[in-house]
Amino acid sequence: MTGTRTPPTSRSTKRVRNRRGEGGKLGEEIVATATAILEETRSPAAITLRAVARRIGISTTSIYDHFSDREAILAALADAAYVELAAATANARARFTDPVDRLRAGCRGYLEFSRNRPHLYALLFTTKAMPGAPQGSRSPSDGAAFRHNGDPGATSFGALVQAITACVEAGASTSSDPFADAVAIWVALHGYATLRVSVPNFPWPPDDSTFDRIVLCLARIRPSAAP
Repeated sequence: MTGTRTPPTSRSTKRVRNRRGEGGKLGEEIVATATAILEETRSPAAITLRAVARRIGISTTSIYDHFSDREAILAALADAAYVELAAATANARARFTDPVDRLRAGCRGYLEFSRNRPHLYALLFTTKAMPGAPQGSRSPSDGAAFRHNGDPGATSFGALVQAITACVEAGASTSSDPFADAVAIWVALHGYATLRVSVPNFPWPPDDSTFDRIVLCLARIRPSAAP
């Protein structure tokens, strides 16, 4: 028998219609299917309305009841990834009570997420679903606005601000602006995670050494409080 093999992004299934009142499940299925396509192809470009519809076994027009366009699907995918990232860092922090240990654990959870879900992590920075900054002048209390504005990425970032603040309150950090220091840590961790993938042959120092240089220095942790 001859023929061509159907690629993963174009196979379809016979779908059972949702029962009355279960229309919301299709929206979740669309996001889950888009995630599967991303993991299989390693390319956000493969996530198209047609590819998602074909995989689920629905018409392309059915997607418009839940998402206005492809960008809306990618934004929902990024939101779900931020929720997963926030859970990963929160679970990491929950294993510790000391504020410095909690800060380090949360930051390690961030790096582990970037390594374990590299394509989802990269998607976070290729869509418009970025952490939203509060409007107006910035102050050290901006972390509270990030924690409570409902944006998944902002919630994750707000937890980092709060972790540094806890170190300050415990006398373990000399930070006078946890928000600004959290920005510095986020930038450094993202740069480190990205460069480790894109420049693997660079003679990188040991991970633990680089990690502590980033987190402990930028969070202004007192030497006496460092592990």
